[in-house]
Amino acid sequence: MGKILFAIVVTLGLVLWFKYMTRKNSRGDGAKPTERQAEDMVRCRVCGVNLPRSEAILSKGQYYCCDEHRQRGG
Repeated sequence: MGKILFAIVVTLGLVLWFKYMTRKNSRGDGAKPTERQAEDMVRCRVCGVNLPRSEAILSKGQYYCCDEHRQRGG
């Protein structure tokens, strides 16, 4: 019974070590992930929800959260 537990522990250790090494190498040898830049937030003209400018729909100088609101607020 002791040999089986020992084999399971060793196998689990090897699997975890392999996953750790694979993840470390895929990130470029421990390189820090790039930080995301802050982005301006805008408010939907219809519902008032705030969302990043890159995700908003701009129409006639107004921002909308979805196409349905753009059509209603048009």
